[in-house]
Amino acid sequence: MAPTNPVNGKGTYEIRIGLWATREQALEVKERLTRALCPGPEHEGPCEIPWSSAVLEPQVVDEGGDHYEELVTQARIEGSY
Repeated sequence: MAPTNPVNGKGTYEIRIGLWATREQALEVKERLTRALCPGPEHEGPCEIPWSSAVLEPQVVDEGGDHYEELVTQARIEGSY
């Protein structure tokens, strides 16, 4: 469990986004999200709201169970599986 500051209620929250994409497409989406969170990456000092991001390979996502069953089903229906 991630720590929470009892004084101000701040803690680590995780926002998950599952993508049915190629690695290149996933990296492009990550880059776009990065620019949305921090439009000036060359700024001095830390971001106002600390954050991090990562792109997990399908093998790693599968190890934790299929949290994206609906996404895979949608890809099969649309023919992009």
